[in-house]
Parts: sequence; structure tokens; C-alpha cells
Amino acid sequence: MSRKNPPEPNEIALFRYRVIATLLPAPRGQVASKARELSERAWDIPGSDRTRVASETIRSWLLNYRTGGFDALVPKGRSDRHGQRRLSPETVESLAGLKRDKPHLSVRGLVKEAHDRGLVPKSVHLPRSTVARMLKSLGLMGPPPGDGGGSGDPRRFAYEQAGEMWQSDVLHGPRVRDHRGHARKAYLIAFLDDATRVVPHAAFAFSETVAAFLPVFRLAVEKRGLARRLYVDNGANYRSRALELICARLGIALIHAKPYSPAGKGKIERWLRTVRQQFLPTLDKADLGSLDAINGKLHAWIEGEYHRNPHQGLGGRTPLDQWALCSAEVRYAGPGMDLDELFLLEKRRKVRKDRTVHFRTRVYEVDAWLIGEFVILRYDPAAPPTRPLAVFHQDKPAGIATLIDIHANARIRRRPASDGLSFRNAGSGPDHPESSEPSEPSEKPDPEK
Repeated sequence: MSRKNPPEPNEIALFRYRVIATLLPAPRGQVASKARELSERAWDIPGSDRTRVASETIRSWLLNYRTGGFDALVPKGRSDRHGQRRLSPETVESLAGLKRDKPHLSVRGLVKEAHDRGLVPKSVHLPRSTVARMLKSLGLMGPPPGDGGGSGDPRRFAYEQAGEMWQSDVLHGPRVRDHRGHARKAYLIAFLDDATRVVPHAAFAFSETVAAFLPVFRLAVEKRGLARRLYVDNGANYRSRALELICARLGIALIHAKPYSPAGKGKIERWLRTVRQQFLPTLDKADLGSLDAINGKLHAWIEGEYHRNPHQGLGGRTPLDQWALCSAEVRYAGPGMDLDELFLLEKRRKVRKDRTVHFRTRVYEVDAWLIGEFVILRYDPAAPPTRPLAVFHQDKPAGIATLIDIHANARIRRRPASDGLSFRNAGSGPDHPESSEPSEPSEKPDPEK
């Protein structure tokens, strides 16, 4: 692990969520085989030179997430930090020989049998992740013969319950006037519920970045609840750390389509084709005058026409009728879930010696005790720059970052530091009129004494 710039605990937790995301919707009977497939992949592990994750470790992360949510994936530190974790050559030889004799033994079963048969003394602790890495390095952790992954079997599919899976995609739309009157290309960001063909939310924006994508996603969650899966392509906005973190905290499995395999997003692509054929031709000059205008007409078309028209893929029922039939198990954000907080974006910054951080071409001040530390700034991209930013240090709130006012700082009186030195702004010196506290007037001698 890098000593110079170690990863944040949230970064490690997000990596662990990324590994188990595809296991969240999998039936329990398929978890073991899918975990083995994931263990064969090469991963970019934060702060580590290793590229493999043992299947037992993956399953333990999955169990922790199911019992404690995203916070359960945050590393808590190791209780054996100063203990011995390497296996002796004798132990490696015993475990490898036992595995060769019984290749179907799991790591847990291998450790138990090694202790029961006296091959390894019971006083010797055998961490399962360490044993798994050792076996993998010797080529002894492959799946049993005939239990490999699938060969790719594309089939038509549909989910039964609303909220089981949403699909999302972007349509390159017409040119729309911005607030300065300039014509700019607009992008339609849309979500579609797989089981009902209901559109949780869709809106035009002037970009397809994550900053434009997340507000549409949030409104979809507010209107139609929390999907269990979100199926997207491999665009930069869908690969962003912010989206992964939000999905992890909401309990949504973020699934990316395989490159050059667009068939899985057929439903959302057909809906976007319907938009292009049926909605875009109805737009006139006034509708293209602003984003508010085109989005107002889009929402009226979705709710007034699309949602109320019979759909061939739904057996002749409308999307709203289908939603009414199978939406009983949809999860909604409870009162304890602060969506304002969850949908903030994050940036990592190092605090400079003058207690400032540079963010989006501006300079912000933070508390002095954070000097030299790495902090996380959480912000709303739509908010004005004068709004303070929430600051987190080691996953704990650490005050706010406010836009610096160098002129106000020049008028602040500094208290002497404990070592006799004073903190001054750049440009202030010993003769600065406000560089130190004014002295008390000396007491005049009493002539009567």
C-alpha cells in the first residue's frame, strides 16, 4: 500500500462494492460460482500492487454489504497489524499438498481439514484470504472442471416486478437556446423501468456529464422509488466514481453493458427511437427556446400520451396499468434517507499551508487543523460558488469550506501562537497596523506615593 498517498477508506469501500455489484441481484445458489469467476479477473485494487481478489473474500464482502450496507464495506483497520501474516514454507507445502489431493475443497474446508488432520497446528492462525492468495499463486484456485463460466447466451428477457431493473441511456437531441440566447446541442437523459416500460424520469440537458446525469437520476428516484439494478453502457458519466458511490449507498446494483453488446439495452433504445419519431417532430421554435420549454413539453408527452398508450410488449396494457399491477414491492426513500446529502458530488483535495484548497478555479478556506491533510469536498454542481462546501476528513465531518475573502483576512487580528510566533497573511509584517493585539495603556504613577 502506498505510504505517500494512501487511498481513502471510502475509495476502498467503493472498490469492494464494484466487485460485488453483479452478485447483488444473483440468486444465492449462483453466488459461489459467480464469485469464483470474479476472482479470476484482474482488478485495479486501490493502494495495492495485487490484482486478484479471492472468492472467499468477495463472498465475505457480499455478506457484510447485505447485513450492514455500504458502511460495512469501509475498512475498519486490522487487529493483527503487528502480527505475522505470512505462511511458513512448511505450512504452504502442507496446504498445497492437501489441495492437490482434494481439489474440490473450499478454502474454509481446506483450513479445517489441515487443522483436524494435524498437518498444521491449531495454534497457527490461517487467514482464509491469505490461504486463498497462496493457492492462487500456485495455480490451485481454478474452478472445478465443468464448472466454468457461460459462453455467452443472448436471450430475450423481462423482469416481472417494477423496480427490479432500470435502463438508462442518452439521446443526442436538437439545438436549444441557453440563458444567453445561444443555440446549443441538447442531450436527453432518460430512465426506463424494464418490467412496466414506465419512464421514471427523463430530461434534456446541455451535456451528458455526470453533473447533468445525477439530477435526472435523483428525480427518477423521488418519483418512482429505488431500483434494485441500474443497467447502463460504458460512457464516462456511467463510469464515474460519484455514480458508483450513490448507487452503493442506495443499495442499487450498477451494471455496465459489455462493450459492443448493445442488445441488453434494447428497451431503452426502442423508447429513444420512439422519442425521435413521435416527439421530436412535434417541436416548434418556441419549444426550442429554453431547456424549461422543451422539458415541459417532454413531460407532458410522457405523462399524457406515452404512459397512457397500449404497449405491445405488455400484452396490450399501458405502462401505467402495468405499473399498478406489479409495483407493490417498489422500495422508496424513507424519512431517514437524505437525498440532498446522497446526491452531492465529491472531490479530493490537499489543504495547503495557508489553510486553503483550490476547487473549480476558486480558492476556499478550511479549518487550520486540516493543513497538510487530504480532505473530501462535497458539493452540488448546480449551487452558486458562494455556497459553503461540506468538508470530510477520514470519512468524518470536518467543518465547511468557504470562499476566501483576502481583504477580510487582512483586517483579522491574529492571536500569538503558543511558540511566540504570530500567524499573518501574506503581505503583513511587523509594521502592519493590525498584525498584533494592541497593548494595554501603561498605568501612570501615583504622585501621592
